[in-house]
Amino acid sequence: MAFHSKRSFQRGDQVEVSSNMEGFLGSFWRATIVANMGTNYVVEYKDLVEEHDESTLLRETVMANQVRPLPPRIAASRFSDNNKVDAFDRDGWWVGKISGREGSDKYYVFFETTGEEIAYPISQLRFHLDWRNGKWISHKNPSKKRRKMDDE
Repeated sequence: MAFHSKRSFQRGDQVEVSSNMEGFLGSFWRATIVANMGTNYVVEYKDLVEEHDESTLLRETVMANQVRPLPPRIAASRFSDNNKVDAFDRDGWWVGKISGREGSDKYYVFFETTGEEIAYPISQLRFHLDWRNGKWISHKNPSKKRRKMDDE
């Protein structure tokens, strides 16, 4: 996923990085900017580690259009079928659509990139937002009251 960002990030900024790698398409990973190299950034991931040394956080150079600021936290008390959401799983946020509900606080999410449908508690879901031209764009304007929440 490429972003159309009008924002330049600086060392220390908290961001999310999209991945285009096979098996990771449609995912976002929390990271910190280590260096701004003009058209690229060096990032250090918050939850990903080096393959050869699991005690060292993974650092890599990514294209600027793969980086976006952390999205605002929107409190959600419920989702509707076909809402575009991000599900927190395996240390990253994965884009999917609500495909059903189980009980009062679990929702099924369908992932187009893998064809999987997985149930998640509402605490692991957020409304999906796109970062375009320096603004957050919602696919569904939640009717619930929006409020900024603390970072995880």
